[in-house]
Amino acid sequence: MPRRDRQDPLPPGPELATRLHSAAIHLLRRLRVEDSASGLSAPRLSALSVIVFAGPVTLGDLARAEQVRAPTMSRLVSGLVKAGLVIAERDPADRRIQRIRATTKGRALLEAGRLRRVRRLARDLDRLSAAEFRVLREAVAMIERVARAER
Repeated sequence: MPRRDRQDPLPPGPELATRLHSAAIHLLRRLRVEDSASGLSAPRLSALSVIVFAGPVTLGDLARAEQVRAPTMSRLVSGLVKAGLVIAERDPADRRIQRIRATTKGRALLEAGRLRRVRRLARDLDRLSAAEFRVLREAVAMIERVARAER
């Protein structure tokens, strides 16, 4: 177990979690600058991401995933529909339900944005030594395992 300074208010697990949380936020902020090329606001881009990777989805499911209220999500989806990035269709089994799915244009826009972010991160990772890169590869595998753990 790592040594602790007596002044450290957190035990090692939470201290590491705090550092990882902060690093993840800073990394995402750094990569988010690439999103401006998409021409979409952050909320619209986030909603499109959910639709592309989890869709087709209902408006309610999308609002829950994005942690916003249905009227807010309805406005976001309307903008995505007008931009030709998603289509809202009535469910054939229950006409009261609308399912939102990405168009080819929406999927392409999101994938291009993801590629820009990944390329930026890859350039940043090129500054690591071979030893640091190996350690990071192992750490990423652990982080993925934690991310997939049941709650």
